[in-house]
Parts: sequence; structure tokens; C-alpha cells
Amino acid sequence: MKFNEKEILSACGADVLKSLGCDDRFGISTDTRTIKEGEIYLPLKGETFDGEKFISQALEKGAIGYFTTTGEIFEDAKVIFKVENTLVAYLSIARYCRRKINPITVAITGSSGKTTTKEMVYSVLSEKFKTHKTFSNHNNEVGLCQTILGMPDDTQALILEMGMRGFGEIELLSKYSEPDYAIITNAGSAHIGRLGSLDNIAKAKSEIVTKLNTNGALIANDNDRLKKFVTFSGEKIWYSIDQVKVLEQRRGYSKFLYKGKEIELNVEGNYNIENSLSAIELGYKLGMNTDEIKCGLLKYHPIEKRWEEQKISGYTLINDSYNANPESMKASVSTFIDLYEKPVVVLGNMGELGEKEEELHRAVGITLAKTAKKETKFLTVGILAEKIGEELSRSGFFVKNFDNNKAVSDYIIDYIDVGCTIFLKASRSMKFEEILEYLKGRK
Repeated sequence: MKFNEKEILSACGADVLKSLGCDDRFGISTDTRTIKEGEIYLPLKGETFDGEKFISQALEKGAIGYFTTTGEIFEDAKVIFKVENTLVAYLSIARYCRRKINPITVAITGSSGKTTTKEMVYSVLSEKFKTHKTFSNHNNEVGLCQTILGMPDDTQALILEMGMRGFGEIELLSKYSEPDYAIITNAGSAHIGRLGSLDNIAKAKSEIVTKLNTNGALIANDNDRLKKFVTFSGEKIWYSIDQVKVLEQRRGYSKFLYKGKEIELNVEGNYNIENSLSAIELGYKLGMNTDEIKCGLLKYHPIEKRWEEQKISGYTLINDSYNANPESMKASVSTFIDLYEKPVVVLGNMGELGEKEEELHRAVGITLAKTAKKETKFLTVGILAEKIGEELSRSGFFVKNFDNNKAVSDYIIDYIDVGCTIFLKASRSMKFEEILEYLKGRK
């Protein structure tokens, strides 16, 4: 979206240091690497960078003007706005855009499953509405602004994924996006290292209702902690896998009954079924019929590194290493083991679990030991993942631990039979995509 000077002033209350005094409209860019001629440069700041140091570069590349917190004047700029905080200015301009286009706005957060849920919601709503969504997992303050400012003027439904590192962040995103509907996928142990307890995680996720339209609805996982901390006077819809009757599950397919309606997905796993329930509920709230909702869900397919299947060097590899926390690891590994014969599972460290990281890794091992088939082979990578393996080994499972991705890849090539299906699960920091590359390079 482009703005004239009056709209920028109205949006963020800037002081005008230099003006064209006309109604010309300008795009806004925060990146000198991609800035286009005629755009206004909005320099962001962080702990390790200061975008204001690159104002001259932005002008050299054709920027017509810039925002500043210092009041520094570059003579070749035609438009200059002074603000106290450039991120707040960016958020304020995004909120102005959201209000002007005024789409149905859906905010989604959760300890796990939020990106999958966002994609499912997008697939459903796209059957009826011109829909725009957060790209990939660009779910922080900057990503929120980029998503809102990037939506076409005819957008009817806006889907915003909201990530969290600590208290106050979801509240900030809610404040500047003013959602009509909010979805909380769950409140598990992801980021417990930052927030200290499961109660604190639930409190932080519940911030999504801060500016939630009371004429809309909160759609949330049926979780006692969320029920304890959500303060929202409007409609609340609670969903759970316990409300579902699974009719059929196989590789790449699920069929289930939910509230008397038969639904199909082109993915497996109870956790995927549960994620889809929020999309179903939202579809009904927005006046969609069952056929539209069913058709939308059938068009959903996992995005990269989420249950991504590849044939490499005679193996079938399922890469689910986009992210990992105890809940998602238990759910996805259990699903894989149920669906495949002679399964091989490669597990890596889970990050951001704080002081209880060893305990939480061991808990994954204890859970999997109760549910896994005895013929399952477990390969673990890293010091923390080794704790998962120790619990599995105590229960008689085949387990080997490795220090790095090269070592586990060499073992697979030397000792795992070609034709096997191998499942990869770890936090992104483990870089499990390296395993795929090592296997591609086998002779």
C-alpha cells in the first residue's frame, strides 16, 4: 500500500522536517537492499544494527525520503519525517493500512502448530474470500507490518501468524492488528526457557485477546491453562481432538467426523486433524458452508520442512525438522511410527527449553517408549537428544547416538537398508537439512 504525506502523519504522528506538500503517494521500505526508486526509507533499529546509518545509501538508490529519530537532514531528500521510535511508526502505519482496507482479520498463535494452522485457515477462507496471509513464519513485529502493508487493496480476509519470545509481544501484535478473530492452537512447553513455566506460557499466548473484537470470537484449544488466563468477554469456542472420531488414517490422508460432518485431509496425524478444527470453526463463523470448508481443507498441503517427503539415494526421508518442542515431537514421531513398517527415526536436540531441558528431553523418550513399535530404530544427534535415547534404550529399543549430522548420515549409508523410510525431527538449529545433503552425495 502507498501513502501520501497526510496519511503518514495521521498514522504515526510524525514531525515533518521536509515536505513536498502534495498528494503524491509513496511506498515504504525498511531494507536498502531492495528499496525502489520513489519509496520512503524507514530505518529500523535493533540490539546489533541501526538502520539510520544507511539513510544515505537509501537515498543513493532512489529513495525520495526517510524517517529519522535524530533529526539529521540529508539535503538530497525531498521528504523527511521525525519520529521517536521507527518500529512504533512502522506498526502504526500498518494499523492505519489494516483499518483502511478493513479485511476480516484473523490472528493465530500457539506453542506449536501455528504455521500449519495458518495455512489450513488460508486454504479454507480462500474458498470464499480474497485472502492474504503471513509469509512463511514471518511472525514478529516486522513480519506483521510487512504482511499488512503487502496485502492488496481488495483483500477480504487477512491471516496473521503471531510468534512470541516473551511477555508483551503478542499483546503488541494484537494492539496494532486489531483482530476480529483469534486462534490459539495450544499452550505447551515451547519457549519455557524464556518464560519459566507452563502457566506463564498460557498467559503470554492469551495476550492475543488484548484488542480482539468482542463481536468476533476466540477459537482455542480446549486447554485448562488457557481457560484460566484468557480474559475475553466475547464468544469463546473450545476445540479438541477428543471431539473427533477418526475414521481412517494412512500415509498422506485422514478422514474423520467432527460434529457430525465428515472431513478429509491430505495429511496424516491426529495433531494435524486437531489443527484443522480451528479452521472448520472459523469457516462456520464466517458463513461458509460445509462443502466450502471441506474443499478448502483438501487443498492444504504441508509447507517446506513440515512432513516433507523426499526420495534420496534409495531411502524415503520425511523431513519434519522445521521446528521441535516436546509436544510436537511426541505427536509427529508417534504418527510416523504408526504409519510405517520398520521405521527409522532420527531425533535431534530441542531448543529454548531452559533449565528443564534435560528433563523435557527424557520425557519425550519415556512417552515414545510407551507407544513405539519394538522394531523402531532410533538415531539421536546431540547431547540433549541423547537423553531421549537413554530412556528408549532402557525400554529395550535400538538406539545409537551421534555427535553431528555427518556421523549419523554415514551410519545411515553404512547400516540402514535401502528402501527404509527415515523420519527427521529436531529444532531448526540442528540443521537437519544437512543430513539430506549428505545422503544425496553418497556414492
